[in-house]
Amino acid sequence: MIPASLCKKAGMIMTQGLQSIAFEQSPYVVSSASVVGKKEGEGPLGKMFDMVETENLFGEDSWEAAESTMQKEACLLAMGKAHLHKEDVRFLFGGDLLRQGIATSLGVMEFGIPMFGLFGACSTSGEALALASMSVAAGYGDYMLAVTSSHFGSAEKEFRFPLSYANQRPLSAQWTVTGSGAFLVGRKRSHVRITGITVGKIVDFGLKDSQNMGACMAPAAADTIETNLKDFGREPDDYSRIITGDLGYVGQSILFDLMRGKEIDIKKNHIDCGMMIFDQNKQDTHAGGSGCGCAASVLSSYILPKLERGEWKKVLFVPTGALMSTVSFNEGASVPGIAHGIVLEHC
Repeated sequence: MIPASLCKKAGMIMTQGLQSIAFEQSPYVVSSASVVGKKEGEGPLGKMFDMVETENLFGEDSWEAAESTMQKEACLLAMGKAHLHKEDVRFLFGGDLLRQGIATSLGVMEFGIPMFGLFGACSTSGEALALASMSVAAGYGDYMLAVTSSHFGSAEKEFRFPLSYANQRPLSAQWTVTGSGAFLVGRKRSHVRITGITVGKIVDFGLKDSQNMGACMAPAAADTIETNLKDFGREPDDYSRIITGDLGYVGQSILFDLMRGKEIDIKKNHIDCGMMIFDQNKQDTHAGGSGCGCAASVLSSYILPKLERGEWKKVLFVPTGALMSTVSFNEGASVPGIAHGIVLEHC
C-alpha cells in the first residue's frame, strides 16, 4: 500500500506515489478511431482498423500532407462515432514525429479546436491521453480529443534516408507505422475508463544507435512499469495485460532482462504493439513496428475493443518513445527514452 504521506487530493484527482495520478471520478474513453496505410492493412490486425488506405499518399502530393490527412480522418471518425461535433470538444492534444509537429498542426487546423501540440516521440499517444484525462477529471471540459500519427515515408525522410536511396536496414531496425489513432476522452459513460496514469521520466542508458530504438526505449519502459506497480501497490498479475507501445522483438527481450533484474516478472501477460501490427516473417519488418501511429492505432483497433467486451478487465498501456532529432543524432548525442503509463479498465 502507498503511505498516506505520498497521496494528496486535488479535487477529483489524487496524486499517487512518486509519479502517478489516480482519478476519483474516472474519465471515459468515449470513442476512438484508427486510420492506417496499405502495409498495416495487410498485417495481422488489418481487418480491425477503421480505415485502410491502399494508396499511402492518401490523395495528397507529399508524405507530410498524407500524414495530416490521416490525423484529420481519425479525428472525424472518432467524433462521428460519438455523435459529437468539433464545437463539443474543449481541447485537443496532438503530436507526431515531424519537425515542429507540422503533421498535427496542418491536420487539425480546420477544426478550430484549441490545441496543445505535443512531442513525446512514439510515446505521444500516452502523453496525449494522460493530459486529456487529467483535463476532464479536473473539470476543464466535458470532452477532450487526443490524436497522434506517423508515416513511414515522412519519418524516413526526416530521420534516415530518402526512400529512393534504398539503403539496407539492420535487423534491429523497426518499420515506422503509417497510421493515426484518435481518442475522445470525456465524462460520458462508456465501457472503458482511464482510472490512473503514471507520467514517465527521461531515462538514458547512453545508447546512440538510432537503428535500434527498442534498446534505447526499453529502460524507460522498465522504469515506468516498475513505478506504476509501486505507486499503485500492484503486482503484474493485477493487470490482464501490460502493453508496451513499440519496443519490438529486440526491445521486448531487453525489457524482460531489465524487469528480471528488478525481480519483476511480466513475461506471461506482456504484449507489444510493435510486434502485433506486422507479420515479422511475411512483411519483412525486422524488429517490428514503431512510430506515434503504432501504439495509437493498435490501442484503438485491438486493445480498446477487448476492454469494451470485458475480455480484459484492466490493462497498463505503456507507449514508449526515443527522444532524438536529426540534430542530436548528427552531433553524436545518445538517444534517451521515455514511457507513459495509462491504466485502462473495463466498466
